[in-house]
Amino acid sequence: MKIISLHCDYITFKPLKKALKQPEELSEERKKEIKINECLVILTAIEKSDSINLVNKLVKNIEDISKQVKTNNIVLYPYAHLSSNLGSPDLAMNILEKAEKELIKLKYKVSRAPFGYYKEFELKVKGHPLSELSREIGEREINKEKGKLMREETMGVLREEKYDPKQLLREISKSKLDTSKLKDNDHRILGQKLDLFSFSEIAPGMVFWHNNGLVIYNELIDYWMDLHRKAGYNIIKTPQILDSKLWKISGHWDKYKENNFSTKYEGRDFLVKPMNCPGGILVYRNKPKSYKDLPLRMGELGVVHRTELSGVLAGLFRVIQFTQDDAHIFCTEEQIESEIKKIIDLIKEIYIKFGFSYNLELSTRPEKFMGDIKDWDKAEKILEETLKKSKIKYKINKGDGAFYGPKIDFHIKDSLDRTWQCATIQLDFSMPERFELNYMDKNNKEQRPIMLHRVIYGSLERFIGILLEHTNGILPAWLSPIQVRVINFTDRNNKYAGKITKELKENGVRVDMELSSVPLGGKIRDAELMKIPYIIVVGDKEEKSKTIALRKRGSKSIESISMDNFMKKINEEIKQRK
Repeated sequence: MKIISLHCDYITFKPLKKALKQPEELSEERKKEIKINECLVILTAIEKSDSINLVNKLVKNIEDISKQVKTNNIVLYPYAHLSSNLGSPDLAMNILEKAEKELIKLKYKVSRAPFGYYKEFELKVKGHPLSELSREIGEREINKEKGKLMREETMGVLREEKYDPKQLLREISKSKLDTSKLKDNDHRILGQKLDLFSFSEIAPGMVFWHNNGLVIYNELIDYWMDLHRKAGYNIIKTPQILDSKLWKISGHWDKYKENNFSTKYEGRDFLVKPMNCPGGILVYRNKPKSYKDLPLRMGELGVVHRTELSGVLAGLFRVIQFTQDDAHIFCTEEQIESEIKKIIDLIKEIYIKFGFSYNLELSTRPEKFMGDIKDWDKAEKILEETLKKSKIKYKINKGDGAFYGPKIDFHIKDSLDRTWQCATIQLDFSMPERFELNYMDKNNKEQRPIMLHRVIYGSLERFIGILLEHTNGILPAWLSPIQVRVINFTDRNNKYAGKITKELKENGVRVDMELSSVPLGGKIRDAELMKIPYIIVVGDKEEKSKTIALRKRGSKSIESISMDNFMKKINEEIKQRK
């Protein structure tokens, strides 16, 4: 069984037509549109391996979440899209009906959406850290089917695992992407066409970067690194797996343990890191700090993992493993305003580079928060005054702050007029207090630093997905996996084409060569489909004059130019990241 719980301001739903031959019978009241306010919506998918015995576990999970978000209104919503391994309608109906009865016994106000119908629905999810949670509920059972992995213990002896490699290979084979409902500029289609990345069920929600995609990934990192070094950041890297003690101090263990990957080592509980900040804090604590060390800016492109149900994974937009371009700034209270302004300037520079416009939101204290309310009030006031002094337009987003501090969120707009929340600046008084961070001031007295958390790309994977769709895969030369393609006119020109290709490679240009017997028009068309910025065609004329015929992506005109001039042109374009 898979569930997604959504703490909502409201949900409305209405049955439209039958999805099953025999859906549940509805009263006239339940056929109308229903609206429930201030509720916990439980999207539920019942799977083949489930049984009626799971009702108690489902109810216990709902009880646990409802207590955390402090609501008594429960909406049970059948949502088959969460799984591709659905159980029978009768089983699903029985489980939902029994869960409804058990929750009512516990004094919950329960609404159950109609079962077996196509429905329209609208909901508004609250903006706090616990507003969206996904869980998988089930019983671990040994699968004794032939060909499956199986452990058998007899008289205290663990026998060798038996398996069929061919069967396992069939199970882990890459599933084909269903493109029937995707637009041509969907990043998943572009990823296939341009050979950028792929996904496999062997690692759900984790990207397999191909050479071309990894070029884009690494170029974005190099750009980020250059900007951050110039801006005075120290670049760090922290471990992937950290002891539960750290996450208990930070508060992440209690709040997010159910939605993270945990493991054990020598009897100790560990967490695969869902975020980078506690690791950065340990770097700060490594040796004593003075006021002269502040502001201390630490950047980390850290790989993090967060569990998601398979039904909500969506290409690069919703993944389990992703790279977060975190930075943590430790400063005095007097330095907060200037540091925030510098971060805003850095965000602006990066977004302008990629052609994104954006708007800002100030997200305030959530219902479930950590720390002293006075610190929260102070932090919110500092952020608001900084925005006002900078004359930046913003709107208030009540209750959507991180659990440890308020934040400024940046919502970028792409060429398809969609908005995405990517960059964020979070002001945190709580973590320095919980981790007892200190520095010595001018009078040699211990003081507590203030901590700023911030990202710009956000998830690098998601940012690449957004960028691909924003540009329809037409990336500038500095980001393009293949920057130049050299094409021969006839086989007589192969040697000259090879010489040009070698010269470009030696000058750091990403170039490939097409010398097949395909007609010239077909070669050019293939290069255009691969969205390569520059096409060089060489024939007898070019070889004789020691020139090249240059065609720029998207243009039908051909320019005759010397290699020296082209080399200067493309090197400058790449160097300036134009």
